[in-house]
Amino acid sequence: MCDVLDIPRARSDSTSSTGSQSTSGRMILRQRIAQLLTCLEDLSSDDEANEEVSRTLDEAFHLCGRYTNKESFRLHMVTWNVGTAEPPADVRSLLQLDLHPATDLYVIGLQEVNAAPARYVSDLIYEDSWCRLLMDTLAPNGYVKVTSVRMQGLLLLLFAKQIHLPFIRDIQSTYTRTGLFGDWGNKGGVSVRFSFYGHLLCFLNCHLAAHMNYALQRMDEFEYILDTQDFDIYNTPRVLDHKVVFWFGDLNFRIADHGMHFLRSSINNGRFNLLWGKDQLTMMKKNEPILQEFEEGPLCFKPTYKFDRFSETYDTSGKKRKPAWTDRILWRIKPKATENDESGSITSPADDDDEYLVKMIQDMYTCDVSYGISDHKPVIGTFRLEMRKKVDTPLVTLTAEGLWSADEDATLTYTILETFEASTWDWIGLYKIGFRSPSDYITFAWVKDDDVAANGEVVTVIISKDELPLLAGDYVLGYYSSNMQSLIALCPTFQILQSERAMMEGLIPENINGFEK
Repeated sequence: MCDVLDIPRARSDSTSSTGSQSTSGRMILRQRIAQLLTCLEDLSSDDEANEEVSRTLDEAFHLCGRYTNKESFRLHMVTWNVGTAEPPADVRSLLQLDLHPATDLYVIGLQEVNAAPARYVSDLIYEDSWCRLLMDTLAPNGYVKVTSVRMQGLLLLLFAKQIHLPFIRDIQSTYTRTGLFGDWGNKGGVSVRFSFYGHLLCFLNCHLAAHMNYALQRMDEFEYILDTQDFDIYNTPRVLDHKVVFWFGDLNFRIADHGMHFLRSSINNGRFNLLWGKDQLTMMKKNEPILQEFEEGPLCFKPTYKFDRFSETYDTSGKKRKPAWTDRILWRIKPKATENDESGSITSPADDDDEYLVKMIQDMYTCDVSYGISDHKPVIGTFRLEMRKKVDTPLVTLTAEGLWSADEDATLTYTILETFEASTWDWIGLYKIGFRSPSDYITFAWVKDDDVAANGEVVTVIISKDELPLLAGDYVLGYYSSNMQSLIALCPTFQILQSERAMMEGLIPENINGFEK
């Protein structure tokens, strides 16, 4: 138990305080109503009164909608230094798949994934064992791997509910090496950025320098990663340009000064708060402005390093490493731009800042001590991302025309609804329900190959019957944008009928008089 009473859930907003914003909105609304009542007494005609009432009601609806038309999306994050081990047989408890309501996004950052030369080359060609396990676990529950990025032992994966795929756009990833003066990728950071319903998110998974005396070097590495990582996106070229940034991983900060006996006694008694003041990351927050922009929930769980493998016992080896919260999850909501710019003028906040506020609420911050394959325990953070959607319509619509079976060619149509950077390298894939990633298609067809389709144009694509599955099943069509690196459209689920060829080729038993032959 954490020795702190009534700790509130950690929360942060895209403004200084959502509560104050809401209060401010209500005050403005009351002022406008008071002004309306005054004006009505002075107005000489019904037309003037109607116009003033209409204007005030429009403003009231706008003010109310600003704070009420929000949706909540659940984010499940995991960071785990797996110590080059193979994945366990089951990760369902790590992913908390039985929780309701269900998670919308999974972001999983691993460190020290096996990167032996032969293994690493194999993982670049095929999916690594961790990725395969996670896809096999999540796909039956309706989640699709959106993207992943690997730098030697660092691995970052993003999964999403299938329904969200058309609204996850402009995916880009990058990495930064810091090991051996930046020439080796055993340490550093990998990141993924994307637009989620129009809001810009970035996730940075880091493995920083180890050992007690290297706290300043860890800060230098973090700042170096932030300075060197850039994206080919005009409005968010750097990590901190994004509205929401998560920084997590094996950050390797230790608990300073306390002796081993005091550390273990405090941990065994659940008095974690006695150790917070000497946590290096917490201490450095007092003097490092960049750290002050990041938030973190209370450390009301056991330090996650260093354990004997396959046990809940801290290090009993000759090294006797001190326990520490090396594995962390922090987040940052981009502050409103009110600082002086280089010209000396005041920069105003973005036009939609007030209308599209983002609120982050952390519901859980803990570790799962039941996993023992590594000397680290995995850390789990669950969050609610509350926001108004900036985008809620797909860029493309897809339709499977008529009945589909492998007995005849199939027809699909697509229509581009909004202008985007389409390409003749875009393609449309046929996916069986429960597919694991955009590359997990049954077959695919290129989009219009002579020129990019115009907005509103209905384009017909034919898929050969020889490329269709012979057995019946539920499928979807997905439009993959090569520039956005994502599926930007999915059609409604439809059924492919069983083909007559299936029986001819012996894929199903022949049925005679109600009995299978």
